Amino acid sequence: MAEVTRKSLEELTALLGAEHVSIDAERRSDFSHDETEDLRVLPDVVLRPGTPEEVAAVLRWANEHEVPVTPAAARTGLSGGAIPVHGGISLSMERFNRILEIDSANFQAVVEPGVVNQVFHEACREKGLFYPPDPSSWGSSTMGGNVAYNAGGPKAVKYGVTSAYILNLEVVLPTGEVIWTGANTLKNSTGYNLTQLMVGSEGTLGVITKIVVRLIPYPRHHFTMLAPFASAEVACAAVARIFQAGITPSGLEFMERDAIDWTLRYVDGVSIPTGPGIEAHLLMEVDGTDEEAVLREAEQLAAVAEEAGALEVLFAQTQAERDALWKLRRRVGEAVKKHSIYKEEDTVVPRAKLPDLLRAVKRIGGEYGFESVCYGHAGDGNLHVNIVKGGMSDADWHGDRLQQGIRQLFTEVRAMGGTISGEHGIGLVQKGFMDLAFAPAALDLQRGIKSLLDPKNILNPGKIFA
Repeated sequence: MAEVTRKSLEELTALLGAEHVSIDAERRSDFSHDETEDLRVLPDVVLRPGTPEEVAAVLRWANEHEVPVTPAAARTGLSGGAIPVHGGISLSMERFNRILEIDSANFQAVVEPGVVNQVFHEACREKGLFYPPDPSSWGSSTMGGNVAYNAGGPKAVKYGVTSAYILNLEVVLPTGEVIWTGANTLKNSTGYNLTQLMVGSEGTLGVITKIVVRLIPYPRHHFTMLAPFASAEVACAAVARIFQAGITPSGLEFMERDAIDWTLRYVDGVSIPTGPGIEAHLLMEVDGTDEEAVLREAEQLAAVAEEAGALEVLFAQTQAERDALWKLRRRVGEAVKKHSIYKEEDTVVPRAKLPDLLRAVKRIGGEYGFESVCYGHAGDGNLHVNIVKGGMSDADWHGDRLQQGIRQLFTEVRAMGGTISGEHGIGLVQKGFMDLAFAPAALDLQRGIKSLLDPKNILNPGKIFA
């Protein structure tokens, strides 16, 4: 692939203006990484287009000169998707930061990809509308990144992941054409579903410049509970029992003891039971529009959890207590990262298999010499496995042994009917395991789609496929 030369910079400056073309060392360093471990690769240049036409002009130029382009925004990803592994251009979408319309009559909105998830969520709430996907990084991650990785979050257990809310996308293809992928309608049986092809494609098939989402009424009433357990496996087993009782929580999160202990060091104003005999918690929430009905469901949920082995279930008594519990959960990943060198795996299995998955994680860690801290979206079977270096030697950590352990874990996840990523994507760090998730014919088909849309392989190259 070609490098960005002095002549290239002059041509790119002519396209965007000097203020939106940066080769500053600090700026390039900012775009050399996301939140994936400690991986860094410097881009040659950071570009900040502000319109779909400018994105198209950059991609046409890059395609002609065979210069790699890596889309980026908040860079909160955990699979290395925003790392410009071949240098070239980091395409910052930060100027695409407008909520263009919130249509209360049709329960739809049009938003640009650089809008922060929480900002959009709160703007919708002011109009009595609800956009449910809320990844833990919702205070910094952007809508474009959420679409690119099909983000989930705690509300996915009841409301579904990002793909369930995307109606239409404006996308610039790697060759520079600007297209709309679908229609602004709730039903669409017109041709292939290009919208869903783009959702979760990790910036490898096109650059998203507008997003049309569907919204739902905002659930006005919430009850949040914390259920401590003496056994992490019992806590995982309780998840299936809750759904078998006919309850669909709006949030059902699992946190292992170490995850909570580490996070409490970094989060003020939260007090939860962590004494001897408590090894895990389920953070549970129900919501709805009828307060009495929601309260009855909360009481039923607490009773089922206790029947399944929970100790006394604690109810958040105020909005401040509820906010504190969710703040604790959202900060777990950050706390683990501060505590130790780690690698995060994003396993997902049918939720009744969660106890089996947790046992496999601990057994495989013992076999290969690594420790683990687990937490995640238990309600949809998504367990974040944080592999902690601990006493593992540098040679084993950076060599084949750890990779062999991860491969064994993913192999067992597949045998349980699960897959290797629930919401973080494949990106750079998981591409070597894609053969476990797909047969050769399915992988070839995906590579063929990539080749058709991006014949010169300029858009986020080096991701997803080994």
